[in-house]
Amino acid sequence: MGMSAGQTGGRGGHRRRGRSRALMSEINVTPMVDVMLVLLIIFMVAAPMMTVGVPIDLPETQAKPLNAETQPITISVNQGGQIFLQETEIPIGEVVPKLEAIAKTGYEERIYVRGDKAADYGTVMQVMARISSAGFKNLGLVTLQEQDQ
Repeated sequence: MGMSAGQTGGRGGHRRRGRSRALMSEINVTPMVDVMLVLLIIFMVAAPMMTVGVPIDLPETQAKPLNAETQPITISVNQGGQIFLQETEIPIGEVVPKLEAIAKTGYEERIYVRGDKAADYGTVMQVMARISSAGFKNLGLVTLQEQDQ
């Protein structure tokens, strides 16, 4: 009628059935996927803003944007008349030799000229004339889409 010591499983402790805790050997990847998706969105938003590092206040036009498969060479003329090839400042006399050195497709390379709207018109035209007279055929001006008000 009484319980014996052998039935309690030792020193008065009770045995738990089915609750043995094994170590979990799986990696929970959900937090990592969440972080990666957030980083992807941040980079997708930030990437277009990092295209050219020379601050230029471009004029606005109603022209439609061009479809581009490859990245063109960009020459910028800022408000002070300084000339930049991509993001490196160069003197006007070195524009054509540097273009010829980096043009992968020769004189068929697409070259975009970005001129600040407060830049001297003569300087922008001088840069374009030198590029054109050197034989480069795909030369264009970069502007912003005009905003309807």
